Amino acid sequence: MLIGILSDTHDRTEAMAAAVQLLQSRGAEYFMHCGDVGSPAVLDYLAGQKAGFVWGNCDWDRIGLQRYAKSIEIDCFGGFGELELAGKKFALIHGDDAELKRRLLSEQRHDYLLQGHTHVKQDIRVGRMRIINPGALHRANPKTVALLDTAADSVEFLEIG
Repeated sequence: MLIGILSDTHDRTEAMAAAVQLLQSRGAEYFMHCGDVGSPAVLDYLAGQKAGFVWGNCDWDRIGLQRYAKSIEIDCFGGFGELELAGKKFALIHGDDAELKRRLLSEQRHDYLLQGHTHVKQDIRVGRMRIINPGALHRANPKTVALLDTAADSVEFLEIG
């Protein structure tokens, strides 16, 4: 399964539009946003897709984002998401809660830990878990997203022009 991973959009709708279009063109079947969405306008680009997101530390109107996501059938996981896709277990966080991250790494119950917050792309393994940070669509040079192929266990970082 191909999963498009995005983060730290901070209401930059043009970057979000370009990112989703690129990930779609590469075959992404599910989209995960690791927080700091910004506004419901960003979620519009995920409408009609299988997608989910967590809140980031700069997502101020959480109730509004949650309501809007529900209205367009996108999963809002709140501060922590946990799901299984293609037989793989995912933990989805923003990355600003150090205690939550430590606990998840200690428990080693997931195949993947997806996070944002730092605006820096990352792909490392800690025990059995692969930690992927797609980078950011705001305050990053270059702006990046990630495409995860769960069957091959491979990650590709894609630059957004």
